[in-house]
Amino acid sequence: MSNSVAGKVIHIEPTQAYGSKGFKKRQVVLEQEKGTFSNYIPIDVTRDLCEEVDSLKVGDEVEFAYRLNGRKWQKDESSEVRYFLSAEALSFSLLKSAPAKADPVDDEEAPF
Repeated sequence: MSNSVAGKVIHIEPTQAYGSKGFKKRQVVLEQEKGTFSNYIPIDVTRDLCEEVDSLKVGDEVEFAYRLNGRKWQKDESSEVRYFLSAEALSFSLLKSAPAKADPVDDEEAPF
């Protein structure tokens, strides 16, 4: 089962490779305005979708289809068991592109 979440991109991490098989992962953080507070949602992007995220920029409004993944971790048998939850991206669509920033004028090329 997959779900979707929409928001404004506020952070895009660089792609990182793990292991000998080159597993790729990066994280995109979305912000949702919820009246008096903001909701920040980290989305894990893996494998081939990492390159597609290169087309996004901070400020874009996007919608991600995702699935929840949970895992159990325990350092050793005598330590506390910890549980982790992540949202893994399946796909995304651009809802609204962020406004383009104006290029600074180079003083050497400005006509006087």
